[in-house]
Amino acid sequence: MIPATGGKLHWNYLLALERDLEAVSRYVEFTPANYEVYSIELAHLLFAAASEVEVVTKLLCAVLDRSARNRNMDHYRAVCMSSLPIMAVSKVYIPRYGLELTPWDQWSQNQNPLWWRSYNDVKHERNAHFARATLKNALNAMAALLLVAFEYYRRNLAEAPSLPLEPRRATEALDPPTVLLRLPPRPLS
Repeated sequence: MIPATGGKLHWNYLLALERDLEAVSRYVEFTPANYEVYSIELAHLLFAAASEVEVVTKLLCAVLDRSARNRNMDHYRAVCMSSLPIMAVSKVYIPRYGLELTPWDQWSQNQNPLWWRSYNDVKHERNAHFARATLKNALNAMAALLLVAFEYYRRNLAEAPSLPLEPRRATEALDPPTVLLRLPPRPLS
């Protein structure tokens, strides 16, 4: 018998998506000049990352506010901005390409991010909005997933969710680390 331990399902899924993103980098240079490039593979990454953002953000919000009505991104935004307002200004880096992303920046204006709206447009009306499955939107969805997964696991791996792990301890617990996407050197919260 092989003993099983509590896995980090969402972290492992993030890492799998990151490997897919890294494969895209062999064909499309990650540079602002290519941000509007769109493709089936970028649509796949946008769908997978944004869908996982929704799953993990719902889990994070359930930890942050057990009484919250966590039904959609508007509700998640309200809970996160109340409990983790720093999310709106948190950055994710892609050092290999010199990129800096702030995927939740529109939360500070009480709006959902452009990448989230593009994901929904492409999902519901692909024939009209396929050109929104861009490199920029896929990168921002992946960056958003990294931030919410990190905050979720800071609490999920702690002895008490109300006392999240220090960022350094959380980073050490999330092994293996990401390859492309990096959190800021300073703590998120």
